[in-house]
Order: sequence, then C-alpha cells, then structure tokens
Amino acid sequence: MKYMILSYGSQQDYDAMAGKDTGRPGWSGEAVAAMHQFMEAFNKELEESGELVETRGLAAPVHTRRVGSRGGEAFVTDGPYAETQEVLAGYWIVECESFDRATELAARLGQCPYPGDPADTMYADIRPIVDSSADLGF
Repeated sequence: MKYMILSYGSQQDYDAMAGKDTGRPGWSGEAVAAMHQFMEAFNKELEESGELVETRGLAAPVHTRRVGSRGGEAFVTDGPYAETQEVLAGYWIVECESFDRATELAARLGQCPYPGDPADTMYADIRPIVDSSADLGF
C-alpha cells in the first residue's frame, strides 16, 4: 500500500531558516545544515529499504498562488498568507506494509533538528493513497 506523509510549515518557518528575524529562535547555518543532513539520511534509509517512492520539498508560501471561484468567477490570491497559517512544506510517498509502518516513519520526522522545541509546532499527516475511485468508499 502507498501512503503520503505530509509535513507542514509556515512562511515564518521559511523566513527563520533564511536567517530573517521572526521573533522565534533563529536558524544558524549549522542548524540548517543539520536539518538537511537529517533529511538526506532519512530519505536514503527509505530508498535503501525500498519504501521510498518519491519525496519533495516545496518552495516558501510567499511563492504560492491560490485559485478559487466566487460567484462563478475565478480569482487568484498570491501568498504569503498569515504567519500562523500552516501550509504543506513537503511530502514523501512511501510504499510499505501497513498504516502502522507509515506512521512509524512519519514519527521519525520529529527527530529532525529544529531550533527551540519542535514538539510545539511540528507534525505530519499520513494518508493512504487510493488506486481508484472505488477505493474512496462512497
């Protein structure tokens, strides 16, 4: 079964990693390097186990466009959005034996180096990937 592991952040997180003052603990060059090393090692382990299908990080929310419709008319809103609004920061698609295994993998992301206390802000969602509309259950 395939699962998508989704990680989240905010524009404030991206700004802190870029060295901008955000009023929260900042990211030094060493902290950013430690995060990259952790992610590279995590991805390599998943690749070597045969569980990694794909992984990508996403650009900062400031580079986001949201498209919607009001009254039948399309509209476009450019980012960034409110500092507290979390957005998808990256994802992993894994193929593994069970939902429990996918959850175990996602839980390891909490070990990623992070200034301050990551337990206050970091989380991931795990969602099964369906193969067809019949798998949706409606």
